[in-house]
Amino acid sequence: MDPGRPLEVLHDSHGCHDGVDVTSWVSVCPRGLWKVQLKQIHKESQHTVYNSGDVASRPSGCCPRMGSLCRVRVQLKANTHEMENSVSDKANEELSVQPGQSEAVDTAFQRRQDSVLQVPLGHWTTLRLGEGQCDVTEACLESMRAREKCEILISPLDDGPAVCVRRPAEENLPLCATVELQAFTSGKESWEMSPGEKWEWVKSHKERGGVRFRGGDLWGAADSYSRALKLLITLYGHVREVEEKGQEQEASEQRDTNTGDKTQHLFSAREFRTIKAELHSNLSLCQLKLNQPERAKAGAAKATQLEPGGAKAWYRLGQACQMVNELEEAKQAFSKLLELQPESPAALRALKDIACREKESDVQLGLRLSKMFS
Repeated sequence: MDPGRPLEVLHDSHGCHDGVDVTSWVSVCPRGLWKVQLKQIHKESQHTVYNSGDVASRPSGCCPRMGSLCRVRVQLKANTHEMENSVSDKANEELSVQPGQSEAVDTAFQRRQDSVLQVPLGHWTTLRLGEGQCDVTEACLESMRAREKCEILISPLDDGPAVCVRRPAEENLPLCATVELQAFTSGKESWEMSPGEKWEWVKSHKERGGVRFRGGDLWGAADSYSRALKLLITLYGHVREVEEKGQEQEASEQRDTNTGDKTQHLFSAREFRTIKAELHSNLSLCQLKLNQPERAKAGAAKATQLEPGGAKAWYRLGQACQMVNELEEAKQAFSKLLELQPESPAALRALKDIACREKESDVQLGLRLSKMFS
């Protein structure tokens, strides 16, 4: 489910000013997977980072990182030949974050099923990089510097999984838009974060995935769970260290004594396995509903390996095996579910359905064999 960053470089300029780089990648939104082509225009400007109201100089190559608050504006173009938007430079200055000026930051806005770009269009808004509010915009920001603008062309990924929400007939495709980055606060690369900080990001992605799933945003939920799982990979070393030192109980209760920050909570190896199993299981459910049974089967199998007592994971594994017509594996999964929950109606119904399908298959096989020898 993870779209990845960027898939191909279409053109690469050797100049450092007014050069143009064109890259493409696949992004995820509530309406499925979309291909994005970006034309990055490098302009000679003062690159600044605003952090807690103070202006700090940064090297010319500095870009937003995970956790950066980015002041951004996204605008749709009327067509691919339109070169400028209707907002003047004077209006840009009026909307700018001034040095020393405090601003109430609101990064929460409703994701919409009928939109590809999950930001208010035409207005300056604030995004926290890494949250996945708008995957298309975040991917652009990762390679931008302050006061830069890029142009993007967005089209449905024809060879990817089916888009789960029907596109309006009147919509002009591909979509053409501009993304402007005015300023941003400092952030961190994942390798710069402490284990506690990564853990807080994992939990926030998991919670966000649940909210999106309950709201019907299956692609967004799957993206959140995938982001959490990617961060967990970077925590393997810490988990091994905790297990080797035999400090599971202490780790689950300790907090960093230097900062007292809640983000420094040291989790146990048991907590790590549990949340990883839940993430694989939840992602598997999204993939089942998105008609991706092979991926759902792989995720559910990982969840059962991590937490053999997880009833939901066994049920989802059985469902995925049914969808790919692996009936024997499905029977094993549902039988395991019955061991955990002997009165489970879902497991009993599934086993009954599998028995009927096997009987029907045997009848059809018998008919084919009788025709062969008649």
